[in-house]
Amino acid sequence: MTARHRPEPFAAAVTGIGLVTAAGATAAATWHGVSEADVAPSVLHRPELHDLPCDFMYTITGLDTRAVLGVATQRLMDRFSQLAVIAAREAVADAGLDPSVWDSGRVGVVIGSAHGGLPFYDEQHTALTERGARRVSPKLAPLTVVNGAASSVATDLGAHGPSQAVSTACSSGTVAIGTAHQMLRTGACDIVVAGGAESVCSRLLIASACQLKAVSTRRDDPEAACRPFDTHRDGFVVGEGAGLLVLERPDHAAARGATVRAHIAGYGASSDAYSAVAPDPDGLGIERALRTALADAGVAATDIGHVNAHGTSTVANDLIEATMLRRVLGEHPLVTSTKAMTGHTLGAAGGIETALTVLALQHQLVPPTVNLDAPDPEIPIEVVSKEARAGAFDAAVKTSLGFGGHNAALVLTRA
Repeated sequence: MTARHRPEPFAAAVTGIGLVTAAGATAAATWHGVSEADVAPSVLHRPELHDLPCDFMYTITGLDTRAVLGVATQRLMDRFSQLAVIAAREAVADAGLDPSVWDSGRVGVVIGSAHGGLPFYDEQHTALTERGARRVSPKLAPLTVVNGAASSVATDLGAHGPSQAVSTACSSGTVAIGTAHQMLRTGACDIVVAGGAESVCSRLLIASACQLKAVSTRRDDPEAACRPFDTHRDGFVVGEGAGLLVLERPDHAAARGATVRAHIAGYGASSDAYSAVAPDPDGLGIERALRTALADAGVAATDIGHVNAHGTSTVANDLIEATMLRRVLGEHPLVTSTKAMTGHTLGAAGGIETALTVLALQHQLVPPTVNLDAPDPEIPIEVVSKEARAGAFDAAVKTSLGFGGHNAALVLTRA
């Protein structure tokens, strides 16, 4: 039997972060909201969902995309692409990069999204059925395709390197960052802007999620509806947002004197090959992804001090993931799910939550899992609740699971 080839360890430098979420319209505001949990996120009843069992979602407030992007630019993008561009601009500025002078052919973009411009599809279907074919917008395809965010960000930044879209359901953002890590490792790029973006206030999607019993129906108390790892969890709450990182080859970051926030040290992905909607009940798929990421990083399980879990607040996912984490990492890591402050942003979740993991490493602080009032006694891990907890850890993990059995894991290390 031949030995498996494993590439030399490679750690991509994280030099910039951009975040737009229901917890805050910038990276700093999101981190404050998530880590302090002293301001309720914007979980709003949506009038267009009024007749559905779940009529609420996490919504970004206080952000005027028209003012930020300009009317002409905004009209060329669906909302998920608009959020991606805003987050990308923040990340690039945070990295201290000037797109007017960088080697644009060496700059790539990889952005994940599960659904693309689904709300615009809803709108245009209504126009077709109620007013006829002549009322359908010619911009339907360019505004709604899943690669719209990657295309818009590349155009806005003038990035001429590889531009890719990733769509692996709720693991899309994590897979996008893992793909960027691989692009840097092979030398295809010096810089990659990577993460996820999503905005899906869609009657069709939410109605389907209600039928699937995947979303919470706690209409009388929407702010407490998302409760990962809690005994009374009854489903996730959809959110919108974008989370993008600037990743660089470490030699490139060092040559320009960049401040490195953390490193993406390892990546693993797998498929459950089990069900279109349910995770492998034994968690073997996500376990395979996590063990691959640990091996890729050359980091031992005992070195992991923090996990930002997928933690969707669904009955099955939380228990399966928690059991797997205990099996692979033991009981020592401090675990959190930040979805109770941002909502489940679907394809954007991995990008947003990886950015929060970078900030946790920087600040040596694990954000709390809010709404965790009655911890499920069957959950065999230490979940941080109520308030943030200081720690001392040099390595952390981000896990993601997606419909269709798409699993991904990242290992991050402290700069």
